[in-house]
Amino acid sequence: MANPTIIDLPHSLGREEARRRIRSRIGELPGHIPGGVATVKSSWEGEDRMTMQVAAMGQEVTATLDVQDSLVRVSLILPGMLSFFTGAIASGVKAKGADLLLGDDSKKG
Repeated sequence: MANPTIIDLPHSLGREEARRRIRSRIGELPGHIPGGVATVKSSWEGEDRMTMQVAAMGQEVTATLDVQDSLVRVSLILPGMLSFFTGAIASGVKAKGADLLLGDDSKKG
């Protein structure tokens, strides 16, 4: 098994609000993945741990999100082909992940 790529997404929401926002926004994730067609399957293993399988362009990435009081730790297992792009993927998750998963959803209906 490949070593996970770890990305920390700091926040000041508190654990409960971070979980609520992740739950309410996870459905938006496929629209932010390059390639145009992605599927995301997610489930909560416990109160503070979500697992995901993201499939796009013939590749599948497994991820866990561990929600903590002041950060969300994202652990990615990248398949061999994508492991060549670990730096770029980690950078993209860091840049967009907090906005997508934790961003202010007060304007949503």
